[in-house]
Amino acid sequence: MSELVKMISEVGFPIIVTLYLLYRIEAKLDVVVQSIQSLPEKLKD
Repeated sequence: MSELVKMISEVGFPIIVTLYLLYRIEAKLDVVVQSIQSLPEKLKD
């Protein structure tokens, strides 16, 4: 049991940081996708 707690304490922080960064990147990717989808419309003008 103590090995499990040790593993969680060692690996838990990187997992939290990774999930946070993925969440932030996802929001920025949504903006990029919207920009790419609106590009043909802007090029027609």
